[in-house]
Amino acid sequence: MSDNQLQRGLKARHLTMIAIGGSIGTGLFLASGGSIHTAGPGGALAAYIAISIMVYFLMTSLGEMAAFMPVSGSFSTYATRFVDPSLGFALGWNYWYNWAITIAVELSAAALIMKYWLPDVPSIIWSALFLVLMFVINALSVKSFGESEYWFALIKVITVIVFIVIGVLMIFGIMGGQAVGFTNFTKGEAPFNGGFMAILGVFMIAGFSFQGTELVGVAAGESENPARSIPKAIRQIFWRILLFYILAILIIGLLVPYDNPNLISGDITDIAISPFTIVFEKAGFAFAASVMNAVILTSVLSAGNSGMYASTRMLWVLAKEGKAPKWFAKVTRSGVPINSLIVTALVGALAFLSSLFGDGAVYVWLLNASGMSGFIAWLGIAVSHYRFRKALLAQGRDLSELPYRAKWFPFGPIFAFIICCVVIIGQNYTAFTGEAVDWNGALVSYIGLPLFLVVWLVYKFNKKTKLVPLEKVDFSMDENTH
Repeated sequence: MSDNQLQRGLKARHLTMIAIGGSIGTGLFLASGGSIHTAGPGGALAAYIAISIMVYFLMTSLGEMAAFMPVSGSFSTYATRFVDPSLGFALGWNYWYNWAITIAVELSAAALIMKYWLPDVPSIIWSALFLVLMFVINALSVKSFGESEYWFALIKVITVIVFIVIGVLMIFGIMGGQAVGFTNFTKGEAPFNGGFMAILGVFMIAGFSFQGTELVGVAAGESENPARSIPKAIRQIFWRILLFYILAILIIGLLVPYDNPNLISGDITDIAISPFTIVFEKAGFAFAASVMNAVILTSVLSAGNSGMYASTRMLWVLAKEGKAPKWFAKVTRSGVPINSLIVTALVGALAFLSSLFGDGAVYVWLLNASGMSGFIAWLGIAVSHYRFRKALLAQGRDLSELPYRAKWFPFGPIFAFIICCVVIIGQNYTAFTGEAVDWNGALVSYIGLPLFLVVWLVYKFNKKTKLVPLEKVDFSMDENTH
């Protein structure tokens, strides 16, 4: 084992569950209720379907590159090789920062959830315990991370499947009293409440819900047989999105009226009104709130665990490629980038502490700066894939070399690029639609964009990087990619 190499310890089942676990989380269990309330059941469904299509194309783009060149730096390395090293630099640091801050968010959320059962225990004790748990899982080996994510994701999957089965039985009146059929879809302003602008607002929420699906690309660098397991994980993504998101939101929309006041307050501080809880209680399960609380806790821990893994690997790759101090490239005997892991955990802990001390303003700014990062990473995937395929053809290579080929090229990456741009620009369009421009609101929402551009351009001018000519794109698997 060389001093700074990762190990290929992730099995196909780990990769599949990492891909599922990335997309099922608090966005589905909590935010979906607010989406239905805002845009009505039809509006929420339309927004989630549109984002689902975009995510599908993004994942097929990522799958094509990751199966051909499985690297832990994923889209940072792809952008460096296929577009411009400065874009790879900015994407890598952007992604690392995004997930390091996400750790802090999940620590806060986990502590709030624990208050449901043990209201007298100080939050910081729970957050510290969960931080140590995530650190230990990641420090042992990549296999321990894969195994923990497998079980975390399995709990979420079982919950959604049980919810769908019970929901269908309730719609037809087999459980929970009389059949509701489509009555809630035609009630009041339904199915479309609030018009196009309400759907656009839900569009943003839906986008955030799916962030994390790209983790399968980061995990590719440590999978046992990437040429086989990545295509398998990617092929299943479309059906899982359809089953877990679209079907679950359709069932919530059919069973819970969009004007139900409980849908508005379904946030992390009040798990009792997750739309899932409302439906389970309607079906006669008195313990629904406690069960959903436990499921949401596993979701939050899973997101924090994945965040620690993704940001650690990204920092390791940046160090390997000379874009971060070499010290971060050190790897333990079991193939864990330990220095990157320690620094990432510390940044997450410091960001969390900033939410406890002072007025929390620092924390809010940190959070807002990371809000757009996921969409920027997705933009990077779309651009990199477009250039990757063009470079293959420019160099006269045969597409039959690809272990997995994305369908509908070039429509897929172009469509994903346009939708990502719409979501980024529309983050807080209401800041500009009032009588006076809400500059504070605009700054808070869009701060991530100028930060990304500054990092990109400073590196570009400093290193004088240029767009990589298609004929000179490097497809070799060197030692940086293992």
